[in-house]
Amino acid sequence: MSDKKCLECGDKVIGRVDKKFCSDYCRNAFNNKVNKESKNLIRNTNNRLRKNYKVLSDLNISGKTKVTRRKLFDKGFDFKFVTSIYTTKAGNTYFYVYDQGYLELENEMYLLVRQD
Repeated sequence: MSDKKCLECGDKVIGRVDKKFCSDYCRNAFNNKVNKESKNLIRNTNNRLRKNYKVLSDLNISGKTKVTRRKLFDKGFDFKFVTSIYTTKAGNTYFYVYDQGYLELENEMYLLVRQD
């Protein structure tokens, strides 16, 4: 019989020799603390991508729309968060958030497109 202690609360662990926690609650609490930072980064990034997708979808009902940078910015669009970048043979660079994309035009105008 070993006197192993729970990694979360310090109580005695009873059961298998390789068991590290006294209960599911302690195991979950311990792992949530360990993974907190990476989960926050992923959650925040996904929230930003979701917001960007909603802005592009709401503004681009027809599948091809021109809007100003100000309009995108005012709706909360964050230009740092995209899921892919596509450069055409002509040298135009489209930035995508899933199937919703945009191309920077002149005079702070953007062409919004939807990939089929």
